[in-house]
Amino acid sequence: MPGIRLDRFLASTAVILFLSGAPVGALAEPASDAGASSAAPAADSATAPAPADANKAAVTPSPSADQTAAPAATLTPQPLDSPDLPPTAEAATATPASTPPDKSANTAESPAPAAATVPAAPTSPAAAAQPPETPTPAAVATPALAPQPAETAAKPTAPAAIALSAADAAVADQLHNMSSGKFDRIIGSKKDRIVIDAFYSGRDYAPLWITDGKANERAKAAISYLHHVDADGLDPADYPVPDLAALSDPADLAEAELKLSMAAITYAHHAAVGRVHWSRVSPDILYTEKPPEPTDVLAKMVEAKDTAAALDSYEPHAAPYLALKAKLAEIRAGKVDISKPSIPGGPAPKIGAPDNRVPQLRERLGVSGAGTTYDKALAEAVKKFQQQQELKATGTLTAQTIDALNGRQPDKPVDIIIANMERWRWMPHDLGNTYVIVNLADFTLRVMHDGKLYWNTKIVDGKPALPTPIMSAEMKYITINPTWNVPPSIVAREYLPALQQDPTVLDRMGLKVGRNPDGSVHIWQPPGDKNALGRIRFNFPNKFLVYQHDTPDKYLFAYDKRAYSHGCMRVQDPQRYAEVLLSLVRPNDGYTVERIKKMIAEGGETDIQFPTFIPVNLTYQTAFVDDDGKLQFRDDLYGRDRTLLAILKGNDLKVADIPVEHRDDVTRREALAIPDGVPLTGGDGRNYYPGRQSGGDGFFSRLFGSFAAPPPAPPSHRHAATQRRKETSSGAPVQR
Repeated sequence: MPGIRLDRFLASTAVILFLSGAPVGALAEPASDAGASSAAPAADSATAPAPADANKAAVTPSPSADQTAAPAATLTPQPLDSPDLPPTAEAATATPASTPPDKSANTAESPAPAAATVPAAPTSPAAAAQPPETPTPAAVATPALAPQPAETAAKPTAPAAIALSAADAAVADQLHNMSSGKFDRIIGSKKDRIVIDAFYSGRDYAPLWITDGKANERAKAAISYLHHVDADGLDPADYPVPDLAALSDPADLAEAELKLSMAAITYAHHAAVGRVHWSRVSPDILYTEKPPEPTDVLAKMVEAKDTAAALDSYEPHAAPYLALKAKLAEIRAGKVDISKPSIPGGPAPKIGAPDNRVPQLRERLGVSGAGTTYDKALAEAVKKFQQQQELKATGTLTAQTIDALNGRQPDKPVDIIIANMERWRWMPHDLGNTYVIVNLADFTLRVMHDGKLYWNTKIVDGKPALPTPIMSAEMKYITINPTWNVPPSIVAREYLPALQQDPTVLDRMGLKVGRNPDGSVHIWQPPGDKNALGRIRFNFPNKFLVYQHDTPDKYLFAYDKRAYSHGCMRVQDPQRYAEVLLSLVRPNDGYTVERIKKMIAEGGETDIQFPTFIPVNLTYQTAFVDDDGKLQFRDDLYGRDRTLLAILKGNDLKVADIPVEHRDDVTRREALAIPDGVPLTGGDGRNYYPGRQSGGDGFFSRLFGSFAAPPPAPPSHRHAATQRRKETSSGAPVQR
């Protein structure tokens, strides 16, 4: 029945075209002449109904069983570009209801180019009986429906595209047989089995790595590359490859084919997103990068002119990663000695006394001079170094000072480099033209533009107990004179206990308290000089609720190790940072340091939106190559190296690339809801904690001293430190 309705539509369309002035010969000429039949479609292409009309007809609702007996003309819409014409007798009787459908016109089932579908002769008695001026359905259908989508017309079938030798056909047969269940031995994941089988079935199971029953050049290049992935800090044993040269049986070759495909797929996964999934290291890590699909990997191998380069493309190619990779190769080759000559211990020299360690001290501290006399200039340099290291600043070369000067020498530097290369794989591999990169282990922030360092500064980041997360996000705007909305974790851990002991403490700190719509406690600090965020906040929304911001405690930047915050990053020169970022995203708007200072002075909370967002990458580089090409190591502040290396060397490595779920980290993301009946004290002066007013400033000082008290300030900041202690004793806010 569908064929009958289509014939009726085609016949009626032909008559309409005939009456509207279409060339009769092109539509109604008998098809018995092969030359005419091959030329007809080209001539008809200009006058045939547009494909849109055919499509419109194709989506017309099908008639009911009762309607099929009606004349075809009553069921067929007029072409969009034809005048409204009444149905003719020829249209109504061109194809009787009892006439079998003409399969040559059923292009919905077997579409083909127009020239190939014109029949050499009428295909049914009814069609043959038509007079010459009455077009047959087949003659009309071909020009009208011949245009095909480019991708449909051009896509070859697998057998036509891949010609197989007898040896390869035997391997293909074995692969086909294996797809019915034997894939399971080699491909562990059900999802992978499905998509890999789809890839091979689309090739009619033609092998990818085998030609004429032997390993082809693609296979040889892939095997050679996978044997040397240790150059990227990976283990070749994780990507076992078959010895194709030793195989000849088609069944064995088919199994080797799949093993090599799985080795390439597994390697591409690890190179693209990591050998160990970041979720197994810490809940304070978040990346959204996805591993490549297995079929995409195999398709890339098919298309690649250079198989090794195609596999290598899955690794990061950022300059810091490549620099680490080069250092790893040099260390393994014995070309680099990463150890520094240690400064030996011994009695502390007095100023003016000779000491054989003086030349080493001068070199390590960057002090000019000659001879072996421990002079005042060197003593001052030692004193400054002690301040930076949070040691007692005396200028005396104590044993602790010598240990700090000798610095961190990792027991296994190769392992530390490998751990850092692994973390680079977690990150977006394309960092973009402009981005911010923070090295938490080095307490530094760098703005990169056009592949070069654009600007850099010092930062303060999270304490070991409250680590700054590792992640990538997008900076979207800057806030001038921000309000500090105290994170729920700090509310629960610090402020609510303080309120229980002293209901007036938040008022004295300049903090306000209320409730969120969901009933949770909301504590905030209005803009001002003492605001915990300083005068500028840099916003890159993320689930950890961290950001970068100014700080009133400038003296902390004098220390080498600056892990004092609750997780956010404090920026040493926020006004200049704002100018740098705005010069990149809003270069014509004139945001200078002076203008930003003026906005701060005018007061009022103001957001400056970024028309284009800037990626912000919070990294943890305990091993990196500095701008002078020297390999540097930093302390494993948050234990990330230790945890990652334990996984890489542990018994669960086989599943280490599979993500795990963590319950939300309540230290940052818990929405605190105070139980009914538990009162609060807030800026409105009402006492919500009746009978709990003991403790006062002494308790508050003890509480916050244990949570957030920074180290003693250097001598040059004594006045600031004294002032800060006074503020703390009167309820100064804990800095985020």
